[in-house]
Amino acid sequence: MDNLKILVVDDEARMRKLVKDFLVKKNYEVIEAADGSEALDIFFKDNSIALIVLDVMMPKVDGWQVCREIREYSKVPIIMLTAKSEERDELLGFELGIDEYITKPFSPKILTARIEAILRRTNPETGVSLMEYGGVSVDKAAHTVRIDGKEIDLSFKEFELLSYFMENKGIALSRDKILNSVWNYDYFGDARTIDTHVKKLRSKLGDKGEYIKTIWGMGYKFE
Repeated sequence: MDNLKILVVDDEARMRKLVKDFLVKKNYEVIEAADGSEALDIFFKDNSIALIVLDVMMPKVDGWQVCREIREYSKVPIIMLTAKSEERDELLGFELGIDEYITKPFSPKILTARIEAILRRTNPETGVSLMEYGGVSVDKAAHTVRIDGKEIDLSFKEFELLSYFMENKGIALSRDKILNSVWNYDYFGDARTIDTHVKKLRSKLGDKGEYIKTIWGMGYKFE
């Protein structure tokens, strides 16, 4: 995955440099933006950006608005950085379709690990992986989902969650196991993150959403 392009957006030059230095060591190409307006200009001029690291509180255009505008046109993975740790802010981020939510201060090594995990899944190096069940079709290589032949629009995390459920069809999965497998790191936040994503995923699947069964007090099962 050498030379994949990452856009780092933060109004603090020190923070941009910190993130950039760690990513450059991993052979990523890093583009910087100092505010939301600049970030949007860069993103819509460059269609090769593989991932965005996006601060929330910025002048001119904040991170929430940047995310809204990008999500109208693209599913590019977005990691939000914020000094806030309130639950409503985290939930808003997931509602807008972000893929990760990291509260400052954070470990650059952990941020880099999360970026690498996302890019491994969004840039598959090997053949097509097609899964089908009960009218639900998931193509992991093309990153598409079809319901009875009609393509539906899922966020990156919703796609990963559905793929994980289908790969483990019929198996009871705890919230902790889902978090550690789908988010690909030891998640120390609130497991209600899973419930938020499952609710949105069920809604987008329509009547197929009933395949995702709730196991009270434990987690979920796809069957």
